Amino acid sequence: MRWARIDLNGTPSYAIVEGETVIPVRGTPFATWEKTAERRKLVETKLLVPVIPPTFYAAGMNYAEHVKEVAEKVGQAPNLPTQADIGYRANNALIAQGEAIVIPADATDQVQYEGELVVVIGRRCKHLTRENALSAVLGYTIGNDVSERTWQKADRTMWRSKNTDTFKPMGPWIETDVKLDDLVTKIRLNDKEVFQFPTNHMIFGVVDYLVNMTTCLTLQPGDVVWMGTEGATLNMKHGDTIAIEITGIGTLTNPVVREGM
Repeated sequence: MRWARIDLNGTPSYAIVEGETVIPVRGTPFATWEKTAERRKLVETKLLVPVIPPTFYAAGMNYAEHVKEVAEKVGQAPNLPTQADIGYRANNALIAQGEAIVIPADATDQVQYEGELVVVIGRRCKHLTRENALSAVLGYTIGNDVSERTWQKADRTMWRSKNTDTFKPMGPWIETDVKLDDLVTKIRLNDKEVFQFPTNHMIFGVVDYLVNMTTCLTLQPGDVVWMGTEGATLNMKHGDTIAIEITGIGTLTNPVVREGM
């Protein structure tokens, strides 16, 4: 099942996507819901960020080649994680499918994409086990962890390199029927494929993170966990379009503009 969050006559509403048809519902996928009689064309429907998370988690360095590439860019020795550590991102940075990534006027040219699998939590949970961890997952969506590398190197925290307004595209919807081992992430810059990788080829997988996180944290319905990216990333500039596709989930596409241009 595909859950979208849409603009329904000016009001955010959840809906089910069936092919090219959107069916608004009463309720949410995190509680009770029922279909309405209304039907809309997907192409004519404004998609919103598929969930506004109570807490926005990010796995960060979770693919070996990406750890090495970023370490080189910021002038550090590569340091592969030894456990499933988690970080945080900010909701102000979230934008939806089709909305513009806005590069601040004072940013350098080192603004880069990171195509990521996003886990959407479906129920309140703590002390998950390896046997029941995936039962807490509603589904999966796609994220683009836009990063300003010069700021990432210069600042003691990632408050602006990762959390600038518009730096976290997420969407287009939440897919509930997913086989993690079958997923492939493909990244296209201006319609040219620049990288692809097996999505589940992580240092620590979804189960590892959910089990480790819930030893200390209570996850809530709608929380999201971004699972990191693989490989080298390229600069994006004004006028570019970046598309992150994960097979079986969909494609997240966003134009890029520079502030003041």
